[in-house]
Amino acid sequence: MAAEEAAPCRHRGAPPEEVVARVAEIIEAISNDADYLYRRGISAEEFDLALPVAIEKIRGSRSASSGDRKDFLLQMFSHMQSTGAISSFLAPKYGDDTVYRLTVPELGDVAVVQKGCPDGKHSSVAWSVPEWAVETYLWWVCPSLKGDPGWHVSAGVKRLRGEFFSTRPDALDGVIFHGSLCGSDLRPCPKKARSVRIGDADVPPPCVWIMPERGSGPEYNWTATRQRRFPAVLLSSFGISAAESPLFTGNVGFRAGAREGTIITSRFGSGCSTSSRS
Repeated sequence: MAAEEAAPCRHRGAPPEEVVARVAEIIEAISNDADYLYRRGISAEEFDLALPVAIEKIRGSRSASSGDRKDFLLQMFSHMQSTGAISSFLAPKYGDDTVYRLTVPELGDVAVVQKGCPDGKHSSVAWSVPEWAVETYLWWVCPSLKGDPGWHVSAGVKRLRGEFFSTRPDALDGVIFHGSLCGSDLRPCPKKARSVRIGDADVPPPCVWIMPERGSGPEYNWTATRQRRFPAVLLSSFGISAAESPLFTGNVGFRAGAREGTIITSRFGSGCSTSSRS
């Protein structure tokens, strides 16, 4: 099953190949137009040398900044507090790590680690579980249209698998994929009917997956037996009851040994699921 099946949604679509080719032609034409470049104070050699760096700069400026990701999560956690799903939350200070401390009634303090797109090494490897956390989750806020959400999630889980079978002492309880793009025209969401109003947007429920727990193996959460409490808390702020929450909670499973593999199952309603195996 393809990596795209790791999440239930798809992007609206990439630009047609002919449009991409035309843009490339325009860039090449500029590179070869010495008079045009001269009028703008740059030589053809300087243009060619600076072009790769300029492209990266444009990509960076168009991607969601860390501040944008933080603003999104602050709105999300404020909404959760207003519904009573959490009693309070503590946001990280500027310049510190990106761990949010959510106080959940009858559960305790849950750690949410803010990250960008999961295919990046920093977003799936550079984290730690705080001593105070009863449960810990990576929250991927990913604005990239490079691949469908499932592709990103699959890439992140692949990195997390390496961490799971490493000697590092800590482990995650789950991962979440959700950002301001979710539910938009560019990233339609099959959970749209369960959206709630947050700020000036109708926001669908997040995609959340429970991660495996270390043990004797060789199968770790392969049949989705592990239970965690925070997913139901998170989904409750979208009007999803505790009885319904398993229908909207995904699972990640690992298998070691001769039958080594990974399974990522997403659920987005009664009878609605997708599954990716590798």
